[in-house]
Amino acid sequence: MPHGVLQPGVGPVLGDHLVSSAPGEVLWGRLPARDDAPVLTVAPGATVTFDTVSHEGVLDDQGRDPVAFFGRHGVPRELVLDDAVAIARSAERGRTDGPHVVSRPVAVEGAEPGDVVSMTLLEALPRVPYGIISNRHGRGALHGELPRGQLAVSVFADVVEQDGELHGRLPVVEGGPGLITFPLRPFAGIVGVTVADSARPHSVPPGAHGGNIDIALLTVGSTLHLPVQVPGAGVYVGDPHFAQGDGEVALTAMEASLRATYRIDVVPRARALQEFGELAGPLGETTEFLVPTGLDADLDEALRTCVRQAIVLLRARWGVDEHIAYAYLSATTDFRISQVVDLVCGVHATVRKADFAAVPRG
Repeated sequence: MPHGVLQPGVGPVLGDHLVSSAPGEVLWGRLPARDDAPVLTVAPGATVTFDTVSHEGVLDDQGRDPVAFFGRHGVPRELVLDDAVAIARSAERGRTDGPHVVSRPVAVEGAEPGDVVSMTLLEALPRVPYGIISNRHGRGALHGELPRGQLAVSVFADVVEQDGELHGRLPVVEGGPGLITFPLRPFAGIVGVTVADSARPHSVPPGAHGGNIDIALLTVGSTLHLPVQVPGAGVYVGDPHFAQGDGEVALTAMEASLRATYRIDVVPRARALQEFGELAGPLGETTEFLVPTGLDADLDEALRTCVRQAIVLLRARWGVDEHIAYAYLSATTDFRISQVVDLVCGVHATVRKADFAAVPRG
């Protein structure tokens, strides 16, 4: 679909249920808290499609008018999402709130605090054939150096098809010749559970609830395991990305709207402890890796937290002695920077499941 658009109510919906991004069904800049009523309640194992909307093009510093904003990049009105237009016109966002558009919570029957809810991404369809990569507000890895001047820099990237695969495309020089192309790896930067607090969390910093973890490995086929904080879990999705490098150094990835479908499962506490150990925060899983995480405002401490969580995982799942687990991680496991731009930094590890094929479960 390199030149198409998935407007609300148009095109395929894989899930058993659909959560739209109508203004009344999203939060803008905040994440769900315990008093937020669910927009939907589903049974464990249900599949839910989320029509997500990127914040790029709807924010105040971009004019809060996606038709005009994207029109300046040559995008015709019919390729601008109607729900993005509706959010810009009528959704509420406080002056100090984050930028992200996030679904209201989906409750899962039987999920209780201490359990783990598992979000498996089944499909991530681009809703538009373009995206934005921004550097703003003196943030990013080189804050104080870039962007030059006080204005935000929003770089437009379109989508093209090459050899049957979708790629993003950037100019070498603004308005000049030459094109950079890169493969798309769509995923949602925000996947989380509702917090056991009356105050809605800011959408930018990730935490034990998940939220804005921005782990680029969590593409189609991957799962994010999250410790439940409130009855029903209250899962939500937002911050859609078409592509991101580990680090997300400029501040945003290639931000663009997705139709993302998840299977939502519940792992009871007793089994979760056997499978994962005591989770202090999000745990990713792909076909190849288990992906423990560490989150902290200090990147060094985020790394240390990630190492501790990886050791807990190896001990619980395979009964590995602590000192051997530490040695194994040092010898074979990559610890990657998830992102350094969300106030709380993220580190994630890639523990190869195949290395333990001959080891019985602990």
